[in-house]
Amino acid sequence: MSTALTTVRIAEASPQVYARIGGVLYLIIIVIGFCSEFFVRDKLVVSGDVTATANNIAASESLWRISIASELILLVCAVALTLIFYVLLRPVNKNLALLAVFFNLVEFPIEAASKLCLLAALFLSGNADYLKAFEPHQLHALVKISLKLHDYGFGIDLVFFGFACLVYGYLLFRSGYFPRTLGVLMAIAGLSYLANSFTLILAPAYAGTIFLIVVLALIGELSLCLWLIVKGVNVQRWKEQASAAAGVAIVGRHAPLIQSLAKEGRV
Repeated sequence: MSTALTTVRIAEASPQVYARIGGVLYLIIIVIGFCSEFFVRDKLVVSGDVTATANNIAASESLWRISIASELILLVCAVALTLIFYVLLRPVNKNLALLAVFFNLVEFPIEAASKLCLLAALFLSGNADYLKAFEPHQLHALVKISLKLHDYGFGIDLVFFGFACLVYGYLLFRSGYFPRTLGVLMAIAGLSYLANSFTLILAPAYAGTIFLIVVLALIGELSLCLWLIVKGVNVQRWKEQASAAAGVAIVGRHAPLIQSLAKEGRV
């Protein structure tokens, strides 16, 4: 049995279920990411005062750890969501859907590794005996470096996610079973992430200003998330696309045989 037919039969049960699950996973990802950034790091990290930052992290160790653990759960949800997007968008263009998966597969390890920097900031803010080898100002400098490395790691991770969003935007736009507006919004989200990340790397002095552009990315992602939960996918059009894609795959696989039979005048 071909891979194309396998995918069709798996998803044929109900692509709507995949869409709903994907929407819920997306909502979990957005909520965790928003809370970790604005209700934890934004509250504990004091701009321009690394001593206060280190003291806040040490005083809120449990909250800091919960935030890190939550973001690991976010990544687990993101892996599952990547599979769901592949199943839902594969009928449009299998290779592009796979390309988006590869972008995400590069992104996930980078984001996971960046969380080690948050743990490093926590360790350096503590009172362990081995930290007595350093002066307080040295520890605070290391805390600042750890947090900066996390920010840059997250920025690098968003480069790959930005390209994934561009691919998703194109596939959504061409699908016929999702509104084209969602495709446009996701493409804008991808461009926003790319602009933010490359500004952070190439012109960090303007990173704080251009960060506001990420609001456009949030609008795109939240729109797709809510659409998946509330409306889902146009099942009839999805099945038509999936059947057509499977038919093309079968014809392509047997093209040499068909050509051979044609030469013999048997087809």
